[in-house]
Amino acid sequence: MAKLNRTAAVDVADSYAVRLMQHLVVPTFVIDPTRRVVIWNRACERLTGVAASEVIGTSKHWQAFYETKRPCLADLVALDRPEQLPEFYPEYAARGHNGLGFSAENWCVMPKLGNQLYLAIDAGPIHDEAGNLIAVVETLRDLTDQKRAETALKELATKDGLTGLSNRRSFDQTLMSEWTRAQRTQKPLALLFADVDHFKLFNDEHGHQTGDECLRAVAGVVSRHAGRPLDLASRYGGEEFALILPDMSYEGACAIAEEIRRAVMALGIVHGAHGAGSHVTLSVGVASHVPRETDSAPDRLLGAADQALYAAKRLGRNRVVCSERALAEFADLGRADVPVSGQVPGSAPRKSA
Repeated sequence: MAKLNRTAAVDVADSYAVRLMQHLVVPTFVIDPTRRVVIWNRACERLTGVAASEVIGTSKHWQAFYETKRPCLADLVALDRPEQLPEFYPEYAARGHNGLGFSAENWCVMPKLGNQLYLAIDAGPIHDEAGNLIAVVETLRDLTDQKRAETALKELATKDGLTGLSNRRSFDQTLMSEWTRAQRTQKPLALLFADVDHFKLFNDEHGHQTGDECLRAVAGVVSRHAGRPLDLASRYGGEEFALILPDMSYEGACAIAEEIRRAVMALGIVHGAHGAGSHVTLSVGVASHVPRETDSAPDRLLGAADQALYAAKRLGRNRVVCSERALAEFADLGRADVPVSGQVPGSAPRKSA
C-alpha cells in the first residue's frame, strides 16, 4: 500500500512538473535519451512558430531552428559530445559532464518565421537515482535585439562615418593581427595606400559637399576590391585609403592596385581645377612582405607602402608604384635626390596609431 502511495505521488509530481513546464514563460523543450521530443511548451511554440504536435514524439526539433539537419544543443548533451560544440556554435561553454550541461549562443534561421533570431541556449541533463540519463531540458532566450545593438555599436566604433569603410582604429588593429598571422604562416602580407590626386584643389573648386561625394565614390571602388573574407578596405585619413591584402603576392597586389586606379578613372568625376587634370585620379603605393620572426611590428611594410605612394606622387600622379620598383623608376628619370640607401626623400614610415 505504501509503495502504491509513493508511486501515485511520483505520478502526481510528474504531471505537475509537465504542466509547470508547459506554462513557463521561458521557451523550453525536452528530449528523451533517444533524442525524441517529449515536451515542447507554449513559449517554445511562440518563439519558433512550430506547434508541439509537429515535433512531439519525433527527432525533428532541429527543423524549428535550422534549414539543414544538424544537432541542437540538447542533442550534444544527450550524446555527451562537448568536443563538437565549436563545430556548431561560435559562443559556447561546457559546464561539466553528467550533470551541468552546456551553454551556447548563435544565430538561428527559424524557417517557420522566415527571419533570423540570435538565441542564448542552455541545455542540461536529468538523471534518475541510478545515474541514468532520462531526459535533456533545453531553454532558449531571444537576444536578437541585444545582439543587433551590440553589432551596431561595434560598427560605429570601427567604421568611418563618411565612407562606411573601416576606420583608422580598425585598420591598425587588423594590420597588427594579420602581421602576426603572416609571421606564423610565413605567407606574404600586402598593403596598398591610395591617395586622391589634387583633392584640396577639388574641394576648392567644387565645395566640400561634392568633395565628400567624391570620397564616397572612391571608397566604393576600393571596397569592391576587398573581395576576400580577410581583406580590409579602410579610410586611412583625409583623402587617403588603405587596403590590407593577407596572403597576397607582390604581383597580385600590384595588379589589384592597377584595377583600382583604372576603376577610379572610369568613374569620370570631373575635376578641372587649375593645376589638376580634367578628371579625378588616384595614386597608389604597393608593398608586400613576409614578416621575419624578429619583426615585432609592421613598420617596414607601412614604410614601404608609404614610400611607394610618395614615389607615385613625385612621378606625376595617376599611377601605381610598387615598392620594389620605386627606386628603379626614380633612377630612370635621373632624379638626383634619390638617396643611395633607398629611402625616398621627404617620406617617413607610418606608425600605427
